[in-house]
Amino acid sequence: MSFYTGKNVLVTGGTGLIGNPLVEMLLEQKAVVTVVSLDDKSRCPEGAKFKNADLRDFNACMDVCSNQEIVFQLVGIKGSPKMCAERPASFFVPTITFSFNMMEAARRMGVERYLFASSIGVYQPADMFREDDVWKTFPSPNDRFAGWAKRMAELQAEAYQIEYGWNGISIVRPANVYGPYDNFDPANAMVIPSLIRRAMEGESPLTVWGDGSPIRDFIHARDVARGMMITVEKGINKPINLGSGDGVSIREIVEKIVSNLPDNREVEWDITKPKGDALRLMDMSRAQDLIGFETKINLSDGIRETMDWYSNNLSDIDSRYNVFTEPASTDNNIL
Repeated sequence: MSFYTGKNVLVTGGTGLIGNPLVEMLLEQKAVVTVVSLDDKSRCPEGAKFKNADLRDFNACMDVCSNQEIVFQLVGIKGSPKMCAERPASFFVPTITFSFNMMEAARRMGVERYLFASSIGVYQPADMFREDDVWKTFPSPNDRFAGWAKRMAELQAEAYQIEYGWNGISIVRPANVYGPYDNFDPANAMVIPSLIRRAMEGESPLTVWGDGSPIRDFIHARDVARGMMITVEKGINKPINLGSGDGVSIREIVEKIVSNLPDNREVEWDITKPKGDALRLMDMSRAQDLIGFETKINLSDGIRETMDWYSNNLSDIDSRYNVFTEPASTDNNIL
């Protein structure tokens, strides 16, 4: 019998990039899963209960945490560095609000185990990101608002451990996550989904910022979801990186995408645009030692799968909830 069999499990953001495969894995292990999202119900995996709720409202958080044994807090704001620079409040305020609300509601409702999905954005630029270095530095200027919001929720978890003795809080810091169900909006998508959409819509030449030399750590969403489940099952309450630990250049990413196109697409590198930090990799020692984590999906297969999913789900690509197109709230119950 699985650790999750018969347990009431709440997944916030369960219709999204990591949430969707996580919910499917939990259902396979016979958990009783409830998904909370602002997306349409049609994006919820079959077999899970669905609640449409805005987690900036504390009362909504209390409601969804009722009778839950385990909570995976995945809901977050995902967007490009450009959007982070231009719309920082849209990153910072919702992220810190529903992060604080959900953890406090889970505590009050007696949730046993809780996972907070932090971010690679909590780290200062470095060649290698090590978990214990976070509080020695500041987040990258490119991730300043989102990074600090995630850090504050990590600090909240530490405060709860000290004051309430709640040791059932796990924190994972995923690397650059990609896969089906991603945000493919070209105005605010991350690098892989943005390139996939523009390439598959026929942009020619395919224009890419910088010279393609920066190296990043990419991980498929299913690998992240699996790592999260193991982390919660083992009750790990130290922050854990979830990445591949291997670097791949942006140029290699572009080449893998172009290789899956039916035509020989020309690529144009716009070296007048910023290229980002030269190297950003996750140190995976702790994840390997504590939960025996290794990625299973290689980048070539993962990109091909994501492109296939994109082409087979064109009608759903733009149906997801997007905070960047939401009008400013006038609801007094929502910050």
